[in-house]
Amino acid sequence: MRLFRRRYSPLKVALAGAVFIIFLFILQKDVGNKDPSEEPWLKNIVQGKDQVLDLMLGAVNNIRDSMPKLQIRAPVRQEEPLPSARSCLPGVYTAAELRPLMERPPQDPASPGADGKAFKKDQWTPEETKEKERGYEKHCFNAFASDRISLQRALGPDSRPPECIDQKFKRCPPLPTTSVVIVFHNEAWSTLLRTVYSVLHASPALLLKEIILVDDASTDEYLKDELDRYVEQLQIVRVVRQEERKGLITARLLGASVASGEVLTFLDAHCEYPPPPGGLQVAGARGGEVVSTQWPTLPCVPGECFHGWLEPLLSRIAEEPTAVVSPDIATIDLNTFEFSKPVQNGKQHSRGNFDWSLTFGWEVVPPRERQRRKDETFPIKSPTFAGGLFAISRSYFEHIGSYDDQMEIWGGENVEMSFRVWQCGGQVEIIPCSVVGHVFRSKSPHTFPKGTQVISRNLVRLAEVWMDDYKEIFYRRNQQAAQMAREKTYGDITDRRKLREQLHCKNFTWYLQTIYPEMFVPDLTPNFYGAVSMGMPGASCWAQSLARNNYGSEVPKRLGLGFLYLNQHAGGFWCSRVRHQLVGLVQALADGERAGIWQSWFGASYGVGDRRGCGVELNRVKELKASVSTVPALTCTGWT
Repeated sequence: MRLFRRRYSPLKVALAGAVFIIFLFILQKDVGNKDPSEEPWLKNIVQGKDQVLDLMLGAVNNIRDSMPKLQIRAPVRQEEPLPSARSCLPGVYTAAELRPLMERPPQDPASPGADGKAFKKDQWTPEETKEKERGYEKHCFNAFASDRISLQRALGPDSRPPECIDQKFKRCPPLPTTSVVIVFHNEAWSTLLRTVYSVLHASPALLLKEIILVDDASTDEYLKDELDRYVEQLQIVRVVRQEERKGLITARLLGASVASGEVLTFLDAHCEYPPPPGGLQVAGARGGEVVSTQWPTLPCVPGECFHGWLEPLLSRIAEEPTAVVSPDIATIDLNTFEFSKPVQNGKQHSRGNFDWSLTFGWEVVPPRERQRRKDETFPIKSPTFAGGLFAISRSYFEHIGSYDDQMEIWGGENVEMSFRVWQCGGQVEIIPCSVVGHVFRSKSPHTFPKGTQVISRNLVRLAEVWMDDYKEIFYRRNQQAAQMAREKTYGDITDRRKLREQLHCKNFTWYLQTIYPEMFVPDLTPNFYGAVSMGMPGASCWAQSLARNNYGSEVPKRLGLGFLYLNQHAGGFWCSRVRHQLVGLVQALADGERAGIWQSWFGASYGVGDRRGCGVELNRVKELKASVSTVPALTCTGWT
């Protein structure tokens, strides 16, 4: 073999092959000029010459391919694609490109509620007074005022921080289109349509694909054919309807199923915020009594979108498709419809949280998150989100499991989605440069077709799927939920558990340690648990009031009492070691008084001067302090 390689180099073999080809060519030419009939022995050669040539050319090609490549060729230069062939253009969007679909009509600065100002009326006729009262009774806000404010009112100059006003949006990647989904049930005509016009006037035509109004089986006649005829003139607005009232979750899924935009933006007639101090009033309660429940959310009506509300949401999703983003929610006063405009400097932002009753709430953004953000254009990482207003990539919404379609009506779906998104690789964020106002009502005007126990059922479903062993903390605080869990009356969760497995989601310990390390976590296996009554007049009322105070989770930490945790539903303190807790409580009261926190926090919560109706006097602290000696005899084995 080595002798063959030395004597017959590839170059010599190629030369021999070339000589042989030339010989065949001459032979073919000579044979082709003769008549085959003259010499019959040439007939077969003439007939088979094509086959012979094909065989020989194939052999030569094989020899060529077997030769070593003596030189690496330079790469062929690829021509630059034309700008029109690129997926997106360089640079940033211009103001002309981001013009809204509809321009606002000229505004009368003297008209009611103009520029977001409060509606004012000094003199009322008997008929007007009755109309206003009927509006409050039906909608739980001043519908009289809303009906007299322009459906297309402007909100005045852009008062957001300068970096928000000056923010530019890159063309690459391009901003996605969006379908705005608005769910409603028996909403007032003026508030619903003001929301629609607000979206049309404040959203770029380039990005706003459609507005989908989802009617959750409204019974008011004006929300049927009259609404259909009205929205026909608005081009991209349409109504889809649920014949049977199924609630927010199913209605949103219906809206998402018919949407065509790349992003789903939900603006909802049942957005959420924590219950007000003193409990929650439910329509139909006797004499307007305050009912303390485990309601995680309260209904609100559609609101109004501020300048430049949509672009920051879509820009963040274009940058990070797994981000679920909410706007900064401004308040529209339920009595005057005054729009609480954003301020340019010094605003203290809030983010979403939850307690162990799985109730959504707000808290001040912690220092570590404030330090991470460079300016107002940076998103705020939030452990949970209110759920009433948010935007999400449609493809990611489907990938992450949309909503648990076995949850009913509303309640808990926002906390469930928050846990799911974080644990399964996404992120929940608030975008401060996006501002949307909402009218927050202090009670719900709507009834629950299956009763309010559907909320506990929803919460059990999320606890069983996403909270691992930490669900036991929730069950200790919600007896109704605990019973449902024991009896397994919360429906089939097989598909939701499969979803968690398929998405390779992290456990709840990771969530608490990584996403919400500020959360106080009670003992998973306490020696005692329940609610403690201090055995003094007004103590239970005071404890409830204290629990609902916005600063209820902050002040104990400021006093170095992180172990104190309040049970807002049972009317006492959540405890794992009763004596330790009560001694800590007394010390907190004493330290608070010495530190000057009494009037600013303990005073308001404690009910000084019967401010909360608790009737607890300051000197009761001494009685409580004196009763500490009796604590060893106290047991904490149930709910009181």
